[in-house]
Amino acid sequence: MKYTITAHKIIAVLSFLILSAVQFFLVYNTYELKNKQYYIQEKELIKKEYSTSVQSDLIFPGGAKILDTAIYNNLNKMEQLYRSDERAFNAFTQYLLDSTVRVLRRAENMDSLLAYTRKKHAIRTELAYGLCIDILEVSFGKRQFISIYNKEQRYPRIGDSLQRPSGLWLGGDLKHVNENNKIVTVSVGGVADRTYRIAYSFYVDTKHRKIAILQRMMPTFALSLFSILVVVLIFFITLRNWIRQKKLSEMKSDFINSITHEFHTPLAAIIVANKTLQNDKVNVSRETVQPLTEVIERQSDRLKKLITQVLDITSMSQLTLKKETRSLHHLLDEILLDYKLKLNGVPVVLTLEKNAVRDEVSLDPFWFTTILLNIFDNAIKYNRQESKEITVATVNDKKNILVRIADNGIGMTAATQRHLFDKFYRDTQLLNGEIKGLGLGLYYVKQAIEAHHWQIDIESREGAGSIFTITIPLT
Repeated sequence: MKYTITAHKIIAVLSFLILSAVQFFLVYNTYELKNKQYYIQEKELIKKEYSTSVQSDLIFPGGAKILDTAIYNNLNKMEQLYRSDERAFNAFTQYLLDSTVRVLRRAENMDSLLAYTRKKHAIRTELAYGLCIDILEVSFGKRQFISIYNKEQRYPRIGDSLQRPSGLWLGGDLKHVNENNKIVTVSVGGVADRTYRIAYSFYVDTKHRKIAILQRMMPTFALSLFSILVVVLIFFITLRNWIRQKKLSEMKSDFINSITHEFHTPLAAIIVANKTLQNDKVNVSRETVQPLTEVIERQSDRLKKLITQVLDITSMSQLTLKKETRSLHHLLDEILLDYKLKLNGVPVVLTLEKNAVRDEVSLDPFWFTTILLNIFDNAIKYNRQESKEITVATVNDKKNILVRIADNGIGMTAATQRHLFDKFYRDTQLLNGEIKGLGLGLYYVKQAIEAHHWQIDIESREGAGSIFTITIPLT
C-alpha cells in the first residue's frame, strides 16, 4: 500500500507541476498579447499635438536650430576629414554628436508639451515619455548620405549615458521603450545637396503600464488560480477517500482472514472431540467422556463469543446504556476478582490502588466491565515480560474520578496511538504476525467511553508500557 500511495503522490505532484507550467505559459502568452494590444486611449491626441509642435521644427520646439547650428557650422570640416582621414572623421563626428546631444538634452521641453496636452484634453492618466535619435546622416553633395550615427551600432566616444538600445537618448522618464508605446517616428532630410537627414522617435506610455495590464488580467489570473485550486482540492479529496477505502478494504480482508482462523480453531476442536465420542473403539466411561464434553463446552462457548463479537460490529453504533449509580471501588473489586480467576495460572500481578476519596458514579456495569476487560486483555497479550504487571489506580480531581490502568507491556508508537481505537486496526509491523486478534477490543472500548460521554487518554512509548486514563464525572 505504501508503494502504491507514494507512486500516486509522485504522479499527482508531476501532474500538478505540468498543469501549473501549462497555466503559466497560457497566462504569460495572454499577458504578452495584451501588452502588444495595450494602448493609451489618448495616443492619437498626443500624436496630433506633437506633430503640430514640430511641424516646422525637429525633435521638439527649438531642436532644428540646435541641430542646424551644429551640423552646418561643421559641414566643411567634416567633408575635409572624410576625404582625407576617415578615422579622424569618425572621431570628430562622435565628439560633435556627444556635445550636440548634451545641448539638446538641456533644451528638451517635451514635459511641457505633455503637461499642456493633458490640461487641454483633460487627460488624467499619468504619462511618461522618451525621445530618441535613431539615425543621423550627412551629405557633401549629390545627395549621397554618409552615416555618422545609427542606433544599431556602438560609438566609444559618445557618453554611455546618452546611448541606449533605442537610440541617442534626448530626454524623458519612460524606462522601457518599444513598438507598443511608440507614438511616432519622423524621418526628415534637407533638399540641398550639402545637408543632413535625421530620424527620431517619440514614445509615450502610462507610468504604470505593467500594473494596468495586470489589473486588466485579474479575471484571467483569478480563473487560472481557481481552476488549479479546484483540481488540487478534488485530487486531495479523491486521494483521501481512496486511501480510506483502500485501508478499510485491507482491514476487512484482515478481519475476514482473522475471523476465519478464529472460527476454525474451536470448530476443529469440537469436530475432533465429537468424532472421538462417536468412535466405537473408545471405552464409554465418565472418565473418558468428561474431558471431551468439557472441550466441546469450552470451544462452543468460544465460538459463541466470536459470533457475538461479529454481530456487535453492526450494533455498537446503536449502543444503549443501562446506567446505575455504583461505588466504583466496589465494582473494581468484583471485576479484578473475576479476572484473576480467569487468568488460571498466567503469571500476572494485578494490583488495585484505591486513592480516590469519592467514588460514586453513574455507569452501565456491563459496558464498564467490557472496557476494563478489553484493556486488561491487551495489556497481557502485548507483553513480552516474564512477569506481567497491571496496576489499576483511582484518584479524584475537583469534579471527576480518574481510573488509570498501567502495564509493563511493549508500549506503542505515536502512529499506533493515532489509530488505536479504529475498527479492525492492528499494528501488523509491531506484532509481526505473532499475536492473533480481530482489532475490535479497543474499538469497543472507545464506543463505550463515548456512549457514557467520558474521556480516555493514553500515555505510552515503545518498549516502556502504556497507561490508559479514564475520566468519569462524579455523581
